[in-house]
Amino acid sequence: MQFNPDDLQQKEVYKLLTGLIIPRPIAWVSTVNEEGVPNLAPFSYFNAVGDDPPHLMFSISRSGHLNKDTLNNILKIKEFVVNMVTEELAEKMNSTAHPLQPHESEFEFADVKPRVSVKVKPPLVAESPVSMECVLVHHYNLEQHKNGGSTIIIGRVIHMHVTDEILLDNFHINLDKYQPISRLAGANYAKLGELFTIKRPT
Repeated sequence: MQFNPDDLQQKEVYKLLTGLIIPRPIAWVSTVNEEGVPNLAPFSYFNAVGDDPPHLMFSISRSGHLNKDTLNNILKIKEFVVNMVTEELAEKMNSTAHPLQPHESEFEFADVKPRVSVKVKPPLVAESPVSMECVLVHHYNLEQHKNGGSTIIIGRVIHMHVTDEILLDNFHINLDKYQPISRLAGANYAKLGELFTIKRPT
């Protein structure tokens, strides 16, 4: 089969992309609004986009042409934290996808513990083994959309929190103890599973 995305409904394109481009890491993004209310939400259009200096990217969908609280908060405060999701945090992460009002906190709703960040206003997730404090560098909207489009957020990592438990020598990560999960299609997620190694050519 071949498809022209312009001939498909937005929902059909979404199903193809999220079913084919897998697995995807999950950015559990914490922000804060101008009144100081913390927000927490998961996003799976996410990855690292550079290390010199370190930058992260994730995108926020605008369903029904409405901004999500995460987007509004980032555009106003210019700061956010990306927390990584492990197997034991999966249920709480999923709970934070529940639609709440801007004055309500997903931290409280999902029983997630906030912890004060070092360099930014939004709190980090205390239970997460990895949190990256970021400042907004770029944002832009995808054009010619059908249902509100998406906004790309690029942030520079200015502080990193990594628990001693998952750190090995020489900045390597113990994957057996880290146990991150990834997003698939629909309600499906994946664990790391079996690993294999291929060394780069020299």
